[in-house]
Amino acid sequence: MDLLTWAIIFAVIAIVAGLFGFTGIASGAASIARILFFIVVVVFVLLLVFSFLGAIVI
Repeated sequence: MDLLTWAIIFAVIAIVAGLFGFTGIASGAASIARILFFIVVVVFVLLLVFSFLGAIVI
């Protein structure tokens, strides 16, 4: 499974836990989802920049 899928899974867990009143679990899952999402964004931007640099060099 890729990183974005895990971020979505933890976000859903946070929403469900928040609905049932488990605020500790919800905040933990939300922070994990946020960290994973930002890692996905950073990797995407790096790959985008590297692909543009590769296209310019060729």
